[in-house]
Amino acid sequence: MTLDEVMAWTAARPTLADALGIELTALTADYIEGRMPVDGRTHQPMGLLHGGASVALAETLGSVGAASRVDPAKQACVGLEINANHLKGVRDGWVRGRATPVHVGRSTQVWEIRITHEETGALVCISRITMAVVDLPR
Repeated sequence: MTLDEVMAWTAARPTLADALGIELTALTADYIEGRMPVDGRTHQPMGLLHGGASVALAETLGSVGAASRVDPAKQACVGLEINANHLKGVRDGWVRGRATPVHVGRSTQVWEIRITHEETGALVCISRITMAVVDLPR
C-alpha cells in the first residue's frame, strides 16, 4: 500500500485518529510515520500530553503499518497487545511517531514505535505493539 492508498482507506470512516488530529506523513518499505498535536484534544488535566493519546498514536501507526504488509482483500491485522513507556512530558507543539517492523510473520507482526517531540527531538514515548494477522471470510 502507498501512503495515498492508506489515506483514502482511512478517510472512508471517522476514527479516533481523526478526533485526536493524527496525520500520517510517510509510508516506506522500512517504516510508517505520523504526527499528532499536543493541545486540548490530547492533554491530560495537568496540561501535559496524555499517555493514552501517545498509545493511540502508537497503535494507529503500528496498525496501519501492519495492514500495509498484507493483502487487504484477504487479511486484516488486529491488535493483540500494546505497551508503552512514557519518558518525557510535553505541553505543546507536535509529537512525531515512527513505527518500524520488528517481526512480520504469517500470523503475527510486532512493531516498535518511537514518539519524539517534533521541535526538540526528545524521546517522549517508546511503545511496542503485537498484531494478529487474520484471514477474512471469503
